[in-house]
This record gives sequence, C-alpha cells and structure tokens, in this order.
Amino acid sequence: MTSQPSGSKTHPRSLPEPLARIVEARHHNPCEVLGKHREGQQELVRAFLPHSSSVRILETDAPLTRIEDTDLFEWRGAGGSVPDRYRLAWVDQDGLECSAYDPYCFVHQPGDLDLHLFGEGRHLHAYRFLGAHLCEIDGVEGTRFALWAPGAERVSVVGDWNHWDGRQHPMNACGNSGVWSLFLPGIGTHSYYKYEIRNRDHGSVQLKTDPYAQAFELRPGTASVTPQPETYTWNDQAWMTARANRNWLHSPLSIYEVHLGSWQRDEHGQFINYRRLAEWLVNYVKETGFTHIELLPITEHPLDVSWGYQTTGYFAPTSRFGSADDFRYFVDHCHQNDIGVILDWVPGHFPKDAFALARFDGTPLYEHEDPRRGEHREWGTLIFNYGRNEVRNFLLSSAIYWLEEMHIDGLRVDAVASMLYLDYSRDPGDWIPNEYGGRENLDAIHFLRHLNEVTHAEQPGTMIIAEESTAWPQVTRPVDVGGLGFSMKWNMGWMHDTLVYLSKEPIHRKFHHNQLTFGLLYAFNENFVLPFSHDEVVHGKGSMLDKMSGDTWQRFAGLRLLYTYMFSYPGKKLLFMGNEFGQYAEWNSDGVLDWHLMEDQRHANLKHLVHDLNQLYRNQPALHEYDFEANGFRWLDCNDADNSILSYYRLGGGQTAVVVLNFTPVPRQGYRLGVPAAGDYGLVLNSDADFYSGSNMVVQGSYHSESVPWMNQSHSIVLDVPPLAGLILVKA
Repeated sequence: MTSQPSGSKTHPRSLPEPLARIVEARHHNPCEVLGKHREGQQELVRAFLPHSSSVRILETDAPLTRIEDTDLFEWRGAGGSVPDRYRLAWVDQDGLECSAYDPYCFVHQPGDLDLHLFGEGRHLHAYRFLGAHLCEIDGVEGTRFALWAPGAERVSVVGDWNHWDGRQHPMNACGNSGVWSLFLPGIGTHSYYKYEIRNRDHGSVQLKTDPYAQAFELRPGTASVTPQPETYTWNDQAWMTARANRNWLHSPLSIYEVHLGSWQRDEHGQFINYRRLAEWLVNYVKETGFTHIELLPITEHPLDVSWGYQTTGYFAPTSRFGSADDFRYFVDHCHQNDIGVILDWVPGHFPKDAFALARFDGTPLYEHEDPRRGEHREWGTLIFNYGRNEVRNFLLSSAIYWLEEMHIDGLRVDAVASMLYLDYSRDPGDWIPNEYGGRENLDAIHFLRHLNEVTHAEQPGTMIIAEESTAWPQVTRPVDVGGLGFSMKWNMGWMHDTLVYLSKEPIHRKFHHNQLTFGLLYAFNENFVLPFSHDEVVHGKGSMLDKMSGDTWQRFAGLRLLYTYMFSYPGKKLLFMGNEFGQYAEWNSDGVLDWHLMEDQRHANLKHLVHDLNQLYRNQPALHEYDFEANGFRWLDCNDADNSILSYYRLGGGQTAVVVLNFTPVPRQGYRLGVPAAGDYGLVLNSDADFYSGSNMVVQGSYHSESVPWMNQSHSIVLDVPPLAGLILVKA
C-alpha cells in the first residue's frame, strides 16, 4: 500500500496560511478550516478533494467553487441553509460520481478522562478509544479513528476509499495529548487502512499500521482492518466464574505448548482455521490429559519463521488462522471442555519493520532513542521505552485486552530477563547504567510490577508467567514485599541441569548426581513451572528423544523416566507439542509434527504414559497441592549416587505419594526404601510397564511396610526397581 505525495497543486502566494497548510498536507487541526463554519451572517462550507472536477452539497444541490490553482472548494450562503450533517457529491479522478457525509461536519474527540488516564499510563482499556471502532453519530454510521503520535505535524487516515492519499482525510489533534482523531462516515467493517504521519520537525512521512488495530490483512499485506462488530456470544460463563475463584497455587497445572501453524495443517498443507483447530486440538488435549494449552504468540506478526515473537499487532489475533471471532470460538470451545488457554505475550521487544512501531511518528516513540537502551543487537529488534507513560499503557492495555476481551486465562511473558537487565546480551560499554549506577532496568521493573498488580486485581484467577532465566530474586513474590508479582516463572535451571544429567552415559551419572539434587535447594524460593519447551528442540539442540543417552531402547526408557520425574517433582508442568510422543526430529515450524510415528507402538505408548501421568498428577493431591511449598516434599534419599537412584515423597490432601527413580539401565532388585509411615503402599505407576513399551520387569503391586528403620524413616519396604524407570506408590 502506498500513499500519494503529501501536497497538491501549487497554491498562490496569497493563499492564507491555514489553507496553505491544508493544501500542503501539514495542518494539525483541519476541522478549523474544513467543514461548515459561520462567517458573520453567512455560512461557509469548505472541502479539500484532490483530483475532483466538481463538488456540491447534496442536500441543497449547492455547488462549491474551486479556489484557483488548488483542490480546495468553498460555498458561502445564508445561515441555516445547510444542515449540520450534510453530504458532499463530487466527480472523482476516474470520472465516477461519488457522495459521502463530510467527515469535518462531525466533531469527534476522545473524552478528557480517557486522554488524562492515557497520559498518566493508567488507562486499562486504552484500546477502547484508540484504534478503529465502528460507531454511529447522529444516526450516521461510520468508523472513528484515534491514534497517539505526539511527534506528528499531521496524521491522515488512508485506505482504498481515498486511494491511499494522505491529503484527503487528515485527523484532528486533541489538544496537547499527542492523540489524533477523526470520524469517517460510511467506513464499515473489513476496510483496509493505515495512517500517514508527517513528522513535525523534519517533515518526513511514514505510512504505518494502527498499533491498536484489532485485525490485520493476511500477510504479506500489512494493512490494518476495521473490525467486525462485537457480536460473538460466549458460552463459557461457568468456566469464567470458576476462574475468578480458582486457587491456581494449589491446583494442578499441566500445559501443552503449541505452535498452531505446525501442530497440524489441512490436506493441502495450508494453515487451519481457529475453529477447526479448536475441535482437533481440544480432542487431542483431552486424550493426553493436559489442563491448559499454551499458544506460541498468535498476536499478529508478518514473518512466519519468527514463530510470532516479532509482534506487530498487540491487539489482534493473526489472520493466518481466521478472524477475531474465530479465535474467540477457539478459546470458548477450550473453556467449554475445561481446558484453559495461555498466550505467549511479547512486551520485551518489537521488530524494526518500517510499517509498524519503529520510529512511529518519525521519532523513536515506542523505543528508546539511544540504541544502547533501545535496540537488541543480538535479535535485531527494538526495546520498548518503559519510562514513557503512554508506552507502558499500550502494553498494559494489551495484556488486559487478551485477558478480558478474549478470555485468555494467562500470559506467559517472553524474555523477562532481557527486560530486567540493561546489560542483557551486551558487550562492555554498550549499555547505560541506571541512575544509581546499576544494571537493573528500573523502568521495566516498575512496568512489570504494575502489570502484575493490575492484572491480578482486575482479572482474578488469571496467571502471569515469567520466562526468566536468571537468579533475580522474588520474581513470583508479591510486589508489596519487594517482588515482581508474577504468578509463576519457568525453572530454567532445573530443566538445564536435568537434561545435562540425562545426556551422560549411565555409568558416569553417579559423578553428576548433584545435578539432580541441587534444584531442591531453591525449588521453593519461587513458584516454578518445569518447562520442556519449544526452545529445547530447535537450533541444533535435538529432540527430547535425542537428548537421552544410549541405544534406542534406553532413549525411550530415559524419556519415560524423565517425564515420571517431572510429573512427580514440585512445580507445574509444561511439554511442547511432539514431546509427548517422542518426536525424532527437531521441531520444524515450516512443517507439521511427525504424526505417522504414532503407528510405532513405542511412540504411541509414550503418549499413553503422558496421559497416565497427567491423570495421576491431576487426581492425586499429593502431587500438586503443594507444588510451591516445602511442606509438600520430603527426601527419602538424595545421596544414593552409587546406584543413581533418587527417592522422595510428596504430601497433599491428606495423602502421600512415594517416588523412586532409577537412572541406570541396571535393575535394582531387593532395594530397601524408607517410607514415611506404617501401612500399605500401592503401586500406581511404573514407567517400565509393558504397555508403555518398557522391559516389563515384574514389579509387585502392593507393599506392607516393615518396622525396619531406613533412610531416616521408622518403616521401610523392599521392592524391585526396573532399569531406567520411575515408580510411584500411594499410601492407602
């Protein structure tokens, strides 16, 4: 989409300055010049219509006269002869007769309270007055447009209806707020538009998409699209009511992370609509037992290979998979089937694409001007200026939009570490310390705390989850005690240590036993999610199956053992798609998962194990009630490095679950295991069972404790532990 040059015919030197600024497309308040005005006892109607041969007022059939050598037209007549809302008729450059209400006979400006709250960074619903919105004024239907561009001299709405000509529909400045607005009669749903912005200082012209647009055209096009009326009828009232009262701290949370574009495609290899995806994906998630789906970003983005992490539309579900209502159906259908939806959300950076946020009004508006604070060298993206009220408000209202308007149950905030540290991924001398000389990004910290306070207060029961990979303290502790206020954070340390350990040959694992036990030193310092995410199966890292050592049988056994370990370990759970059935290849975002592998019983049975682990985790309070609290976990033996065995028990809901994990391919027969109390213990899961494609070594199904002290416990049992296997027993 291109715009016409910002000018008109050469105007006479005697043309008054306000008219000259209209002709030159640089007037900041066109309603002062255009539209209907009173001059003494007369009325004046003035219009600017480039390439038009004649213009008249339709209601009175009164012709307008062209001002010589311009595309300005005027009519003067007796007061009261032209209605307040009038239409103009003209012949355009193609010789076609056109008519429309004059936009400049409508006065539209956002309310003072909206502008005030936005300027302070406290408007939770800025998307309701900024952007494009269908409305009716005095019985005339159209679309009201509003945009924040404080560095602009002139802003125009451009689209098909005005040949993308920025001279035709300049917007009105709303005082000193930096906001511009215009009501365009007759512009309805699914109209493509952009903003043409002329900079105040140097006169450069940018053609930009709407930062607050709620729909965009299908890539590779980048135009914003006026939204459909909000007519979707939600049917998830029961879910939403329960969500507001849900105690997620003590509830099971098992997340299936999904990239919609490569989870499944249609028979022609094309992307699938949100509605069809909803049916397929919900059925699959119910089969596998997860409680939530986490979507890699479906916020609009121009580049498929970015996986959605280079967002350009912070209020719009990507049109790759359908409309906003199609996405609402997706979320609604998940909720009606008791499945939550978490969205990956990217407030840490944005792409440099010229059509989007970068140097939006000819100035570094959304980003910092100094590249040492405003640019990610490694990623080739720009960093939000969290010190600017309106930028924080943009991000805050985006979060509220997804949680409130789209019923999303949680946001996983991408790359939080990059927001917290001014020297993140920077060489010495390529960063600017904060006012106290430190490397902490104080503005970002303020934003994150405010985000978490507001979302938890406004949308109770929703979760804000940090992807944060450092030792920053109190990420998931309340703001009022000095924390960042996140609900949870990914436990990247546990994930890394565990995968490194399992990559070792079993004979060497006894020398690395601390990599399994170290995590419990900090396991309850934060509210952790245990993630085996998309980041672990790309860029040469290999698939989860490839990360296991040994031959094919050992790798499958090791993966079954790993999942048993994860589902019995303190913390919420996350698996990326394909991990649940042991995809051989790395994830390829341009293709689809290797579903044909399900014909191999080993892969099908691995998925069966994940289902059973999910069910056990969800139904056994001992495995989830105290995921974040030390009183829900006790070691039995964390020091059996010689046998490479871990044993512990979990507590919750008045129940006890005992876990023993053998990280070698050597069966441990007659293994004495301390138990926390006298009584009967029943085997509820054995990852080595035949129906999981294990060795099916015979394991007793129930045990009665003996009064033999062991592992600092007063009672114990003796059991056979299969090779590379985990056993979970529950006390009767």
